Amino acid sequence: MTADAHGLGDMVGRSRPRMSRVLAWVVLGLLLFVTLFPFYWALRTAFSSNELLFAGEQQLLPVGPTTINVERVVGLEPIRQGGATFDYLNVLKNSVIMATLITVGQVTFSAFAAYAFARLKFRGREALFTLFLTGLMVPPIFTLIPNFVLVKNLGWLNTYAGLVAPYILMTPFAVFFLRQFFLGINREIEEAAIIDGAGHFRTFWRIVVPMTAAPLFTLGILTYITAWNEYLWPLVVAREESVRVLTVALGVFTTQQPGTSPDWAGLMAATMLAAAPIIVGFALTGRRVVDSIQFSGIK
Repeated sequence: MTADAHGLGDMVGRSRPRMSRVLAWVVLGLLLFVTLFPFYWALRTAFSSNELLFAGEQQLLPVGPTTINVERVVGLEPIRQGGATFDYLNVLKNSVIMATLITVGQVTFSAFAAYAFARLKFRGREALFTLFLTGLMVPPIFTLIPNFVLVKNLGWLNTYAGLVAPYILMTPFAVFFLRQFFLGINREIEEAAIIDGAGHFRTFWRIVVPMTAAPLFTLGILTYITAWNEYLWPLVVAREESVRVLTVALGVFTTQQPGTSPDWAGLMAATMLAAAPIIVGFALTGRRVVDSIQFSGIK
């Protein structure tokens, strides 16, 4: 093979990785566009005039830019449709309380259970753990009616206790997730603490928890987002305004417009404000969450 042929082969070999990289960036750009454009369109609608939207005005930028929709949502001018109001600050408070209680409860109790399954030796431990994991195969809709009957009999309808009752204790995924980390901790560290007189609880709290801060933080973020987005259970047990959460309030808002044109601008403003706490939280902690997920091996 001549020198020219070698040179041409090298050029082709170098161009293939470059083309693959360009193609990868193009695909990534398309995926980002498809993912982020609905958020932009909701934001654009939130800052548009509702009257101009229904007049047929269509453009990429806000139509008749205005902040009145956001002002109505936050309570400076309550949103009124058919005599009803959208109390954003109240439902925001309820969502924060519900998500926080569920996150603290799940992470705490799941960590205790996972440590017990990973370190404590008792008869039937593996069989009990396997039985516990079968809960992952039970669709949540199957437990909706039994949980509702239990909460009703306890008198917890339209209360914070009823909102968080089915979620505040340990869940199969959370226990399995944390157990894998506890199994990876060097036993010699815990044995040294026990020799020094520390019990299981003190060993867990002073040694195991600091060593597993990353997975605990990751589990907390995932649990908080899941609780924040919960809709069906709060809709069933917390319909009164005093305990109504954001997801339910948005659903109620869309039904309180009989005989009139939907207030899409107001609804999009409320939707964006409902998502804002999660977006801000992820923006502040996103790097740590990604690092924790990479460290944990979640695929």
